[in-house]
Amino acid sequence: MIERNTIQHLVEEWLKESDYFLVDITISNDNRIVIEIDHADGVWIDDCAALSRYIEEHLDRDAEDYELEVGSAGLGQPFKVVQQYVNHIGKEVEVVDNTGIKRHGILTQADDKQFTIVCEEKQTVEGKKRPQKVQVEHVYAYDTVKSTKYLIAFK
Repeated sequence: MIERNTIQHLVEEWLKESDYFLVDITISNDNRIVIEIDHADGVWIDDCAALSRYIEEHLDRDAEDYELEVGSAGLGQPFKVVQQYVNHIGKEVEVVDNTGIKRHGILTQADDKQFTIVCEEKQTVEGKKRPQKVQVEHVYAYDTVKSTKYLIAFK
């Protein structure tokens, strides 16, 4: 079986020459290798093909057969790495925390430890008869959420 470290080393070598970043590598028991990359401005098919060729040049199919797929992380899929959070600052996201609470808001901050979203929520405001919509900030540690994903807006 092809080792994940071998593939990761090859991908990182190729990534040094670009603004892309690695999102995920999966290798099945039957050597199906799936590599997900991303970029702040989107992923180009030509670059996926170039990475695929680079990996194929450095692996020996005669020694071990494999299937290789290189693609983008997928719009609307949950974020897997911090860089995806950073790239989506200022955009609307959906967060589902570990307790199952789902919130939609604008991603305003992301670092190595946590991220912040700002949501509009109805709350009782002193002096008002009806609940009012107010801006509420929610800070999450990455390990306290099940998923975070970009919300695609069709306006």
